[in-house]
Amino acid sequence: MIETPRNHHLTAALTYAKNNQAAFLEHLKTFTAIASVSTDPAARPAMQQAAEWVADYLKKLGVPCVEIMPTPGHPIVYAEMLTAGTNVPTVLIYGHYDVQPAEPLELWISPAFEGTVRGEHIYGRGVTDMKGQIMSTFHAVEAILSAGELPVNIKFIIEGEEEIGSPSLPGFLKEHAQLLACDLALNPDTGTLAPDLPTITYALRGMAYFEIRLHGPDHDLHSGVFGGAVHNPGQAICELIAGMHDAQGRVTLPGYYDRVISLTEEEREELSRIPLDDSHFLAETGAPALWGEAGFTPTERIGARPTLEVNGLLSGFTGEGSKTVLPAWAMAKISMRLVPDQDPEEVHQQLLAYLQANVPPTIRWEVKKMSGGPASLSRRDSAGVKALAKAMESVWGKRPLFKREGGSVPVVNYFREYLGVDSVNTGFAMPGDNMHSPNEKMHLPTWYNAIDTYVHFLYNLVEAS
Repeated sequence: MIETPRNHHLTAALTYAKNNQAAFLEHLKTFTAIASVSTDPAARPAMQQAAEWVADYLKKLGVPCVEIMPTPGHPIVYAEMLTAGTNVPTVLIYGHYDVQPAEPLELWISPAFEGTVRGEHIYGRGVTDMKGQIMSTFHAVEAILSAGELPVNIKFIIEGEEEIGSPSLPGFLKEHAQLLACDLALNPDTGTLAPDLPTITYALRGMAYFEIRLHGPDHDLHSGVFGGAVHNPGQAICELIAGMHDAQGRVTLPGYYDRVISLTEEEREELSRIPLDDSHFLAETGAPALWGEAGFTPTERIGARPTLEVNGLLSGFTGEGSKTVLPAWAMAKISMRLVPDQDPEEVHQQLLAYLQANVPPTIRWEVKKMSGGPASLSRRDSAGVKALAKAMESVWGKRPLFKREGGSVPVVNYFREYLGVDSVNTGFAMPGDNMHSPNEKMHLPTWYNAIDTYVHFLYNLVEAS
C-alpha cells in the first residue's frame, strides 16, 4: 500500500479500534444495563436515561452539536459534526435506543439488563437490536477522530420508539427536514447471515396489514337447530382465505402482480450466492416441507416476491371442551409483504375487489386497514453501497453478499419520503441472535469487525462520491 495521508489516518484509526476493544465492550455493557423498554409506561425514566446516555457519549467523542429533542413520545437524540467541508458527502446515521420487553425473565440464563459475556458472545436485551449496532458506529467515529479529522460530515438521529412502530418519527422528519439534510443515510439495523458472510441488504419488503370481519346471524346460534339453514361465518372466512392462493402458490387478488418488478437473471445469480438451501429453511422452521410460489427459490420467495399470510383466525367457541355453536361472526388478520413497485393502497383496493367478488350474499363483511408501507430498493451501484462493499471486502477479505430482506424497515421509506435520500442498509445481527427473545446475544468478533467496516466505509465515501 502506498503511504498517503488518507492511508496513514486509516491505519491509525484501525489500530486505535483494535487497541480499545476492551473499553468499547465496557461501554456497551453500561448502555445495555439501561432498561429502555419503550412500550412500558413505567420505563419512561429509563428511556430518558438512555437518551441522555447517548447524548453524553457523543459529547465525550467531541461531537460539537448534540441535542435531546422532544417528541409526542420518547425523545430523539440529534447530533452533527460538519467539519469536513462542503465538497464531501454528509451521512445521516440512524439508530434506536429503545428495546423490546425482556419477559419472560425466567428464561434468561443471565440478567437481561446486565450485558454478560460468555465465550465469544455478549448477552443482554438490546445488545444486537440495536444498542450494539449503534455503538459500532460511535466507536468507528471515535477511532477516526483519534487519528485526525472526519473525512465526511456526519449527522446522527437516534430515536426511542422503533420497537413500537416509530409513531413520532415521520412528523419529526417532516418538521426538521432542513436540519437533517444529507446525501445518504446509513441504517445499521439489518443483519448479516453468519460471522464469515458479510452482507448488504439492498431491498426491504413493504407491508399491508388488514383485519377482515364477516357477520352472519346477529347472535350465536344452536348449530343443531340452525345449521344448514344459516351460513356459518367461520366456514365462509375459511373458504375466502383458501381462495386467496392458487395451486401454484400465487396470490389471487385481482391485479396483485401488475406492479411487481421481475428479477433479472443477474440479480437471481447474485441472490443464488446466499448459502441458504431448502435444508436450512427446514432446520430453522421445523416445518415438514417447504411451500411457496412455484418457479422461485426460498431465498427469492422471502425477499423478492410478494406474499399474503394469515396472521390470526378467530370464530365461535375456542375454549376447553365442546359447545355446538354456529358463530355470529368470524375474523381474520391478513398481512401482505410487498415488493417494488407495489403500492399499499392499491393492494387495499385489490383486497376489497376480491371480497366484493367472492363474499356470498348470505354474509356481511368489513375490512379494517391496520398499517401499511411501501417496499424499498437501493441501487447496488450507488456510491454508498459501493463504499460499504469495498469496506467489507477490506475487513473480511471477500466480496459481500447482497440480500433482499423479507421484513420491513419503515425508517428507510421515511428517509426517502421526507428527506429525499436513499439508505445504505447493513448491520451485523445474525439469525440466531435471539432478537426479541430471551438470551439475546451478539457475536463480539463480528462486532469488532463491524467497527472496522464503518471506519473503512467513512473513508471510502470520499473516493466513491
